[in-house]
Amino acid sequence: MTDTAPTAPPPTTQVTLADGRVEIAPGAPAPTGPYANEDLLPVPVEKRTWTTYNFSALWVGMAHNTASWTLASGLIAVGMDWKQAVLTIALANVIVLIPMLLTGHAGPKYGIPFPVFARASFGIRGANLPAVVRALVACGWFGIQTWIGGEAIFFLAGKLIGSGWTDAAKVGGYAWTMWLSFAIFWALQVVIIYRGMETIRRFENWAAPFVLVGAFVMLWWMSDKAGGLGPLFDQPSKLGWGADFWKLFAPALMGMIGFWSTLSLNIPDFTRYGRSQKAQTRGQALGLPTTMTLFAFLSVMVTSGSQAVYGEAIWDPVQLAAKTDNTVGLLFALVTVLVATLSVNVAANLVSPAFDFSNIAPRRISFRAGALATCVLGVLIFPWKLYSDPQGYIFTWLGLVGGLLGTVAGILIADYWILRRSRLDLADLYRPGGRYWYAGGWNWRAVVAFVVGGVLAVGGASFKPLIDGRPVPALADLADYGWAVGLCTSMILYLALMATRGRSTR
Repeated sequence: MTDTAPTAPPPTTQVTLADGRVEIAPGAPAPTGPYANEDLLPVPVEKRTWTTYNFSALWVGMAHNTASWTLASGLIAVGMDWKQAVLTIALANVIVLIPMLLTGHAGPKYGIPFPVFARASFGIRGANLPAVVRALVACGWFGIQTWIGGEAIFFLAGKLIGSGWTDAAKVGGYAWTMWLSFAIFWALQVVIIYRGMETIRRFENWAAPFVLVGAFVMLWWMSDKAGGLGPLFDQPSKLGWGADFWKLFAPALMGMIGFWSTLSLNIPDFTRYGRSQKAQTRGQALGLPTTMTLFAFLSVMVTSGSQAVYGEAIWDPVQLAAKTDNTVGLLFALVTVLVATLSVNVAANLVSPAFDFSNIAPRRISFRAGALATCVLGVLIFPWKLYSDPQGYIFTWLGLVGGLLGTVAGILIADYWILRRSRLDLADLYRPGGRYWYAGGWNWRAVVAFVVGGVLAVGGASFKPLIDGRPVPALADLADYGWAVGLCTSMILYLALMATRGRSTR
């Protein structure tokens, strides 16, 4: 099969409504075959019901979580003061909102999830490449968040049961009761995801305000311990505003962007349920940069307070909450952590890979089966090792993730907005031999752009503590800007390679 493609979609396969949303034409058969299943088909317009509040609540629920907390508090732990940490995170979230809105546009317009959206640029089979990369990253995040939730259960049960629980015999460096807590939290998430997307929407709606209240309670508690808010603001930067800070700023900024670079790809998994473009645009703009910055401010304040009270910056909120002698306060704090972790993990780290794994073999892997695969792989990546060190967590894990996923974002944005002007043929996204089949189901140009962009973005990065050294030392100067390098390189290269086709890509 060659790269040839028709210049316009068949007029009877899809209809465009007055508000710009597109769906399969009434009376036209839904796509079938080896690349379609119920979970991957376009959401009918009447089922695209999410409002601005639903999207805002989704982001509040995802932003107000323990990993976000440690993201900000980790910057305090590596030497920044509260102003530097909040500045870094606020700027990162304004930047990442741009690709979030650009890729999210395809969701409410066509009702398709991320792996189907990626078929337009990578090919129907080739879309499995970015989908699996995104899914494996989600598995890592799922494991980290599940470990955090297990910690909360462990400390909560320890407070209720006593030392017999917390001082239990160790297995693999942790009490066996910690492993049990990890397993319990793991199982709880499986139950929620099996109930489907509507359950997730309802859960996010009430979890979001609950978690925000919990964060303010943590701030009140720490300011009370420190003798007021003054000591929280007074903790000095170990870096100053000179060369030491700016040397750390670039990789930290890329790490912060990398934190949500995952969602900047698979946000169509959620926006496909949007009532309108306005709902997803306003919901995301209100929900992401504002709430993430607020939560960052709360977390750095509390972490600064821990530095003033305990003499060290305690970046893990579970470990910090465990220091209180007030049983009611501890229970509230740990329940808040549990709700926050459930909120983000189910929404951000189970929904996407469930669709991504389903895209590999739609006839054999359902949404639920994909979610279960994520749960299993999330354990096999040893999340307790990834989470154990803020240096490795922010600069290695998040930096590598951001670099690779920024590369995919550049290709998706270039293809959808510049080449296709946001016009897709729904039927051909599922049809072998159609315009998105390219050569054997793969668009080699997208693959080349992905590989080149990925090498430039992360090839010169330090992989410590995973391995010593840098794979390509000559690219070390680019590593601090991994996400930006990956996005820009892949975008430019993809457009240049697609220009060699000499035919319309619409």
